[in-house]
Amino acid sequence: MSDDIRRVEKPWGYELHWAHTPRYVGKILHVNAGHALSLQYHNVKEETILLWSGKLLFEIQEGDRLVKKEMAPGDRIHVRPKTVHRMTALEDCDIFEVSTPELDDVVRLEDRYGRTDR
Repeated sequence: MSDDIRRVEKPWGYELHWAHTPRYVGKILHVNAGHALSLQYHNVKEETILLWSGKLLFEIQEGDRLVKKEMAPGDRIHVRPKTVHRMTALEDCDIFEVSTPELDDVVRLEDRYGRTDR
C-alpha cells in the first residue's frame, strides 16, 4: 500500500485515494453541488458508500426500475456488481467509498460530461 494520498480531478469534483491494496480501495469523493456522477454499473467492482457531509440524491436499481433515495450524513448504501446507480450532489458532498480494487470497471450508461460507453 502506498503512503501517498492521490488526488484525481473529475468533472464533478475530485477523488482522494487514501488506500489501495490488491484487495480493497478507499476513496473520498468530493462532489460539487448540482453535479452528478455517471449513471453506471460495474461488472465486478463492489462498493459501499458512506455520506460524510452534505446532501445526496442516490439512484439505485431495484428490480427493473431506478429508485431515488435522498441521503444525509451518516447514511450508507451497498452497491453490488451489475447494479445501475448514480449519485447527484444536492449540496457539496464528501463521500467515503470503500470498494474492491477494480478502479477501471465502470460502464457508463448516461453522463452529463460526455463520457458514455454506449
